[in-house]
Amino acid sequence: MSLLSHIGKFSILIAKTFSKPEKMKIFWRQLMFEIDSLGIGSLGIISIISFFMGAVITIQTSSNIDSAFIPAYTVGFTVRQSMILEFAPTIIALILAGKVGSNIASEIGTMRVSEQIDALEIMGINSASYLILPKITAAMIINPFLVIISMFIGMAGGYIIAWGTGIVTTAEYIYGLEYDFKVFGVYYAIVKTVFFAFIITAIPSYYGYYTKGGSLAVGAASTKAVVTSSIVILLVNYVLTQLLLI
Repeated sequence: MSLLSHIGKFSILIAKTFSKPEKMKIFWRQLMFEIDSLGIGSLGIISIISFFMGAVITIQTSSNIDSAFIPAYTVGFTVRQSMILEFAPTIIALILAGKVGSNIASEIGTMRVSEQIDALEIMGINSASYLILPKITAAMIINPFLVIISMFIGMAGGYIIAWGTGIVTTAEYIYGLEYDFKVFGVYYAIVKTVFFAFIITAIPSYYGYYTKGGSLAVGAASTKAVVTSSIVILLVNYVLTQLLLI
């Protein structure tokens, strides 16, 4: 299938998805479930990865400072900038594309091949809005909070490594975290996160919704969803960086 065909089908599905939910009570219940499933359920893996990202950046930055003219607080400054501008929003989005995206594609794809979606359509229910809209909305609400938590945990991981190894004093590390801080960096990360949240839910939903075949087709749809979501995240990341930072 050509790229234009995929874009057309995706656009039609999204237009169908964002039509008004038939019953707000059901939508609200599904939204709360998806916030817990997609967001809270991913907090553990996000925390672990963020901690070690901050720790590794601290060690690598410290080990590469060879000149006496580079102040030690550069370590904290580098950790802060790296976590806020790139690692927290983008790396976490790529991880969620694998974890959350594959689950969404598998869930909706299984419903398609088992004819559950057809049953919803026969009952007069807008299956796209019922199944996909709560997922997209939940991710766009909760993912910015996950990214902010990731930022703090990453910087805390760097602090613990600095304190435990002595490669840089904790006072210098904290000074680096505070040095020349601009809140726009956080806004920039949140804007990216909202776009990424849409991508990691909408694209897997598309592949799952149009799955054809049996269980093997569901697995293939999950793989395509993860690969496509990751590529689109990187492309959107480049575009947003050009628009917002340059």
